[in-house]
Amino acid sequence: MSALWILFSLAAFSILHSALASLGAKALARQWLGQRTADGIYRLLYNVIATLTVVPPLILAVRLPDGAPVWHLPTPLLFITIPLQLVALAAMAISLWRVDLPRFIGLRQFFRLWAGEAEPRDPPVLRTDGLHGWVRHPLYFFSLVVIWLLPAVTPNLLALNIGLTVYFWIGSIFEERKLAQDFGEVYRAHQRRVPRLLPTPSSLLAALRRGRSRRLPDKPIRR
Repeated sequence: MSALWILFSLAAFSILHSALASLGAKALARQWLGQRTADGIYRLLYNVIATLTVVPPLILAVRLPDGAPVWHLPTPLLFITIPLQLVALAAMAISLWRVDLPRFIGLRQFFRLWAGEAEPRDPPVLRTDGLHGWVRHPLYFFSLVVIWLLPAVTPNLLALNIGLTVYFWIGSIFEERKLAQDFGEVYRAHQRRVPRLLPTPSSLLAALRRGRSRRLPDKPIRR
């Protein structure tokens, strides 16, 4: 029963998160609030709501009755998995910074609105080099590394991990559609070259070769 509650709360979060990310929701916000106000606050409000709604599944996974661990990593293996998790956390932070963290959170748009700028909207950013040359959604991939390398996984945590994995998989599909709409053929070429969610040996080698062939990294593409 605990696993069902966790999956249900994750489904509610996923539906709300996807609905608010849709172009229709943004158009409705512009209609209600006016384009300038909506462009200035929507991204920040979206992230605040996403943060608040992802907390209940995490709390349920910890507080609901749970069972014995489904698996428990032996101590010697932790000398490998824990460093991998730390590297993954660092890579998540790098990924966020590389796509312009203030814009990603919505702070830049909010402060532009606060400063009275006529057009507070900030264009989306596309990165195709570095970690984004390994996999198109490095934030999702490295999140998966963190959650699946936990030292012990109970039934509640297993339900949480499965729900988050399904969310990352489906959410990346919807995000792909928006990025293809924003960046057109540039992004479609990136799709053909780099895997979506899980890097492959060939994508890692190709990214390494591209990195060696350039003295400077790609500049982010804005639309």
